[in-house]
Amino acid sequence: MGLGKRYLPGDIAQRLAERLGRPEPSPREREVLAQMAKGRSNKEIASVLGLSEETVKRHVSNVLEKLGAQDRTQAVTEAIRRGLLEV
Repeated sequence: MGLGKRYLPGDIAQRLAERLGRPEPSPREREVLAQMAKGRSNKEIASVLGLSEETVKRHVSNVLEKLGAQDRTQAVTEAIRRGLLEV
């Protein structure tokens, strides 16, 4: 190992690479994510946040992509794991 270089264990390096590969959810997407964690539907989220249902669908889609999740439950679980949501 050369000067100024540090070794990262494989699992930590993998997690870091995963995080750096995808942007974090925006503040609005985090608001939608918090509502998803409460089990609210897109229609309910739209009502609570004063958005159209189509806008909520777009935010949900973006959240799933940014967190590498297949569904809402996986997105919420990943957000908690990353510290984006408090339990």
